[in-house]
Amino acid sequence: MWLTQPLYERSTRIFLGVLLLAMSLVTLLHLVVPAGHPLHVSAYTVNLLGKYLSYALLAVAVDLVWGYLGILSLGHGAFFALGGYAMGMYLMRQIGDRGVYGHPELPDFMVFLSWDALPWYWLGFDSFWFAALMVLLVPGLLAFVFGYLAFRSRVAGVYLSIMTQALTFALMLAFFRNEMGFGGNNGLTDFRDILGFDLRTDTTRLVLFLVTGLALAIGYLICRALVTSKLGRVCVACRDAEARTRFLGYRVERVQLSVFVVSAMLAGVAGALYVPQVGIINPGEFSPLFSIEIVIWVALGGRTTLYGAVIGALLVNYAKTWFTGVMPDAWLFALGAMFVLVTVLLPKGIAGLMNSLNERRRRMKGKQPEDQQEQPA
Repeated sequence: MWLTQPLYERSTRIFLGVLLLAMSLVTLLHLVVPAGHPLHVSAYTVNLLGKYLSYALLAVAVDLVWGYLGILSLGHGAFFALGGYAMGMYLMRQIGDRGVYGHPELPDFMVFLSWDALPWYWLGFDSFWFAALMVLLVPGLLAFVFGYLAFRSRVAGVYLSIMTQALTFALMLAFFRNEMGFGGNNGLTDFRDILGFDLRTDTTRLVLFLVTGLALAIGYLICRALVTSKLGRVCVACRDAEARTRFLGYRVERVQLSVFVVSAMLAGVAGALYVPQVGIINPGEFSPLFSIEIVIWVALGGRTTLYGAVIGALLVNYAKTWFTGVMPDAWLFALGAMFVLVTVLLPKGIAGLMNSLNERRRRMKGKQPEDQQEQPA
């Protein structure tokens, strides 16, 4: 099966092994080690790690199009947010008459705004499987329409990046409007249940963390299988020599469109996993600054590796959590300094540095010391 082909790669096995080990360790330290012990992992930490893993999946999706297609997307936050809103709509429908106003169908913000009936685009979101389908379909459809128009017109480079940024900014402005029916500035929040399980319990939080880790592993395998296939080689050719690739007869716009849609759908899944763990989704997730921050994660970790994107997402978001707690006013300066230092000192990111060190070690290991070389007879 094509999805299992990357399992023969050493880097993929190491990545999945480290991910599985980390998930198992967190689970054991949370369940077995008693509270108050220095090694105990609290429910808050589990929830925070689940959030980091959803960001890691988003970074993998961005690395797929930036690293292997050469498309610098500054709008993947839009696909992430759309997936989050699709899940948030399902979670809002699960509240039912337990809301502040006690309406069996309308969310509280609709009752407050004097809505008479549920909008047509909210229908079906009382079903988890319908919502899961929308998590994939809505970002994928938007990416298909946008990509079809952009790639067919051969928009590339900085112009395409600006267009993706304009897309997410336009969606942010639209979702801020109360009449859109998505909660306006406050967004969707006050979630209670998912599939009948209370979101506030430690068990549910742990399960969401494990599901997010599993989704990251599957997303990584999908991307790795794609980039190691013939389609992946054509992607690299489109990135490095688009004119030559067209001359050889390949439909470059179709290659770009298919990979762009897959990336958008993965971003939507990341958003859907993010929302029940954070407990809110609002138009701020559409912010162009958030999309730019995603690019920094990938640049820090290292493009064209996929696992480097995961490293960058985890490191930057951990640093963000630490800096916002210790020096909240200095976080943006620290992020900017981190990006500048990586660009100057580590142009290939942390993953590139690791690959260089491994390559140097292999070369040194292959060299035999002169005093141990055989002397000619």
